Amino acid sequence: MNRVLVIGVNHGTAPLDLRERLAFTPDAQAEALAELRRRYPHAEAALLSTCNRVEFYLAREPHESPRVEELIEWWAGRSGVPVERVRAAAYHKANRQAVDHVFRVASSLDSMVQGETQILGQFREAYELAASCGACGPTLNPLMQRAIAVGKQVMTRTPLAEGRLSVASIAVDCARGIFDHFADKTLLCVGAGRMATLVLRGLAQLGCGRLLVCNRDPARAAALCERFGGELADFDRLDEHLMRADIVITSTGSRQPILTAGRFEAIARGRRYRPIFLIDIAVPRDVEASVGELEGVYLYNLDDLQKVAAATQASRAGAVEQASAIVREAVDAYAAWHRAREVGPVIDRLYRRYHRLADAEADRIAGKLPGLAPSDRELLRRLARRVVNKLLHDPIRTLKAADSLHAPTIQYLHALEKLFHLDGPDEDPGGGDPTQTPPEEPLGPTPNKADPDA
Repeated sequence: MNRVLVIGVNHGTAPLDLRERLAFTPDAQAEALAELRRRYPHAEAALLSTCNRVEFYLAREPHESPRVEELIEWWAGRSGVPVERVRAAAYHKANRQAVDHVFRVASSLDSMVQGETQILGQFREAYELAASCGACGPTLNPLMQRAIAVGKQVMTRTPLAEGRLSVASIAVDCARGIFDHFADKTLLCVGAGRMATLVLRGLAQLGCGRLLVCNRDPARAAALCERFGGELADFDRLDEHLMRADIVITSTGSRQPILTAGRFEAIARGRRYRPIFLIDIAVPRDVEASVGELEGVYLYNLDDLQKVAAATQASRAGAVEQASAIVREAVDAYAAWHRAREVGPVIDRLYRRYHRLADAEADRIAGKLPGLAPSDRELLRRLARRVVNKLLHDPIRTLKAADSLHAPTIQYLHALEKLFHLDGPDEDPGGGDPTQTPPEEPLGPTPNKADPDA
């Protein structure tokens, strides 16, 4: 049976400068999944990489690869980060804890901003990418699908998403703390990706007098201009646009900062140090941290926004508890389904194997008793099967009561399969419900179905 693992870093365990080095672009995600499949052909894998977390979801047989340390070393080597630093920031969860974590991530309960809806879409995209790469199998497919369903439940059945905090809403509050009015302000959006679009949609409520959009791909910038009523700005003239802007959203996807302190010093001087609010939501960051030390510059990156979010989320405790209750119930339901799927076949094979042995022994004894009536031969078989059922009763009951997502149960099942030789081919074509204990065999002749008194 497969063991579920989560290995990752997030906004709570790794600072932004480390997250941006460990993150994967969409193309790099596909390459990483392909490499994991080549290295570990019997394992299943999915990879979620957002501005606030990078997580691997894995399923593999107990004691098989990739192990936690093995994957961390591979990840560190691929990212060019010292393995000690990755090891210190990374967390790993297994089995039931892993399932709980996956459900909480998809439900936004583990997000920097609880109730934000972007994570569910990002989670779905991560699953679809892994599925299209053939990296998901019989364990991760149902787990990821169930997580998406739980995320939808939380968003529709709780007030968690109502009046929710988001990066955009936090940015709006910060802007109102810097400027008193916005009708004469210019909003500049650098980049045209999903996060930039979401934040731009939130900032539109400020009523800025002018919106400029620039992107390396003019077609994408033009689409945003049409949607929000903005003006297309030439990316090659970014410094000029920054001279005029009051509020700037930047999310370009560049691997290196596009705004260094040296570059922005000249811009700030040209602006006569007029206040400018920079919202850097890029991973890796678009703006060097030292830019925020310049006079008149108010720079907020994702770590800064996280601090604001943490200070304002206490009032949402009731909605969070409702959402957490849905997740707990979903984990229990998944565990029950998993138990039926994993434990049931083991019980079935156990009964089949030892009922065959019982039948063979009964027939062997019957062969030594000349003149034994067919009804007595059948009675001997039933007696042998009843002894087997009695002997197996306690271990079967323990198996049924166990949580198949807990590591001790997985080890117990694995040991049981080895001990009783249940992991080989089963020659018995018989069926039946594997989760049900066979009924007690009555002692006595089999009733004659044709006899109305039977």
